[in-house]
Amino acid sequence: MSKKIQKEIEDLRRRIQVYDYQYYVKAQPEISDYEYDQLYHRLSQLESENPEYITPDSPTRRVSGEPTKEFPTVHHSSPMLSLTNTYSEEELLDFDKRVAKGLNDQKYEYFCELKFDGVAISLWYENGVLQKAVTRGDGTR
Repeated sequence: MSKKIQKEIEDLRRRIQVYDYQYYVKAQPEISDYEYDQLYHRLSQLESENPEYITPDSPTRRVSGEPTKEFPTVHHSSPMLSLTNTYSEEELLDFDKRVAKGLNDQKYEYFCELKFDGVAISLWYENGVLQKAVTRGDGTR
């Protein structure tokens, strides 16, 4: 059984890597975000249940994509990470529980707006003057 699981994990990693390249580098996605998220979720589940197969280069251990070579590279002072997707009320409620726990049950509110893939930016100001505007890239640069 473990060889079958290992093979599925390796297959999912390869597929996700191809889809990442198509999406982030070529800007030509081959599958929907939902389909991609289902593959990613399955990989994450398998790795969680079989930690002996986790590798540092797994898509679950890094930010997808790579910085474009058309612009200068800037290193972020703090990593820009992705949010986890939710597709059910149960996942939303689980998220809320994690937020409440992280805030030690302090009062909080949510403000929600539509998510636009590929438009996350970091803006750096000095004395009120914009100095740099950079995309998320791979999360570190």
